[in-house]
Amino acid sequence: MTSLAKSVAAVFVGGVLGTSARLGLDYVIPHGDDDFPVSTLLINVVGSALLGLLVAGIGPDARGWLRAGLGPGLLGSFTTFSAVMVSLVSLTAGNQFGSALLYLVMSVMLGFAAALLGLRVGHRAVQRRGEQP
Repeated sequence: MTSLAKSVAAVFVGGVLGTSARLGLDYVIPHGDDDFPVSTLLINVVGSALLGLLVAGIGPDARGWLRAGLGPGLLGSFTTFSAVMVSLVSLTAGNQFGSALLYLVMSVMLGFAAALLGLRVGHRAVQRRGEQP
């Protein structure tokens, strides 16, 4: 199997798993169109942290097909910008402008903080592996 074929297969499998996990969390933490989208916010913050961890801690040592499967495949399908936009549109359509603004700010700020945390944890893990004999 070629490197490209392995990467495509890994992205496919990761995509199925990430989408399934996202759907599962949406069932566990349901919200209506006019409710604050807690599950989408949680999914995107956790996904941001995991992607930061992947990039810094696992990515440099992992094979290309594994990085593709975990990054764009698993985490790319688990998190999604379009879900944020749909939630924002639903909140504003319900005249919940304050909640929409709060959700947007929280999504960006918490996503950024989670990605930064993931990067730092990943870098520390790489440094510790380097320090061990």
